[in-house]
Amino acid sequence: MILRGVDRAALTVSFVERLRAAGIPVGFSNMATFIAALEQVPPDALAALYWTARISLIKRESDLALFDEVFRAVFDEIHTELDPHARRQPLAAPKSDDDSYSPIPGDDDAIDEEGDGTTWTTSPRTVAGEQHGDDDSLVLPERLASEVAGLADTPFPDFDAADLAVLSSWLDEALKEWPTRRSRRELPHHAGQRIALRHTLARARRTGFEPVNLVYALQVQKPRRVVMLCDVSQSMESYAMAYLHLMRAAALATQAEVFAFATTLTRLTSVLAHKSPEVAIEQATATVTDRFGGTKIASNLRSLLRSRFGDRLRGAIVLVASDGWDSDPPEAMTEAMQRLRRRAHRVIWLNPRAAAPGYEPLVGSMAAALPYCDQFLAADTLRGLAEVVRAIIEES
Repeated sequence: MILRGVDRAALTVSFVERLRAAGIPVGFSNMATFIAALEQVPPDALAALYWTARISLIKRESDLALFDEVFRAVFDEIHTELDPHARRQPLAAPKSDDDSYSPIPGDDDAIDEEGDGTTWTTSPRTVAGEQHGDDDSLVLPERLASEVAGLADTPFPDFDAADLAVLSSWLDEALKEWPTRRSRRELPHHAGQRIALRHTLARARRTGFEPVNLVYALQVQKPRRVVMLCDVSQSMESYAMAYLHLMRAAALATQAEVFAFATTLTRLTSVLAHKSPEVAIEQATATVTDRFGGTKIASNLRSLLRSRFGDRLRGAIVLVASDGWDSDPPEAMTEAMQRLRRRAHRVIWLNPRAAAPGYEPLVGSMAAALPYCDQFLAADTLRGLAEVVRAIIEES
């Protein structure tokens, strides 16, 4: 008896985890369909279980061979005639392009205590974000409404060109909503709290200059400016490409100013404001002449503060993406960060090295800059970059 007395939801979660580990994308809607379909599967009909799982969980023909292998490994003690057409030629495991799941952390070797090869566990618990503690029990993942859920915890150094394209597409969608701030401008609006004197007097001409009908005004909201500086020195080589995509998305979304720096400061706002990610990154790479060289963070901050773009920092959210390794003395960093903090609305520092276990900002320049930062984020993965986007949009 295969399904008699089995928790169908737990069985589905464990089986789908095996499929995902093999490289087969399975979405939450497919899982719900499979659980509902299990109600109609007889407890001892393995062939019916096979076809129910295949129809409910598999979306691509290229995944059929891998599905047969996983199904056979799970139910290895029971033999049934699988689909012969799916095994005509061996297929390589494709990369996941599903937009509705993230990998489930857990024990890949979890089996039933009776040893029948069925990978179900007890009722799983749901967690959001990363799993904490030493508990190795199977957990349900946080449901990420994004096509990049499969790349959420992959470090940026492991990204290839296809992964960067997915990252760029996600950033374009994530930054459509932008933080706003109140401006000095007012417009007539029925929800306003203040009386618009000019418009009220103009309307009073119709009533003998008696202000019978009051006109209210609402303050206009305007997008808050974002200024981002990205370290493209040698120590940041493996992360600079992902941050360039973030800078491009910001430059396209609103009035953002983006700069790259190593030993000198290079403005990339007009270069990265291109609809094609490939063209934008190619132009940015050609524009930055000192890429993958030394680092002078404090000197470049002073250059920005003294330049004609220094006023763009007033009231802006400033993002500095760097590991803090600086050839300038810490005193210069302290002075530059003091001036930057007085102008900026908020300062967010992105340091991918902060994701390392036991990290402490012991580098002199990083320790000098940290007291003037409102937030200190790792941003070494796509999940970390989502925290940056959330910090820009929600906490401005």
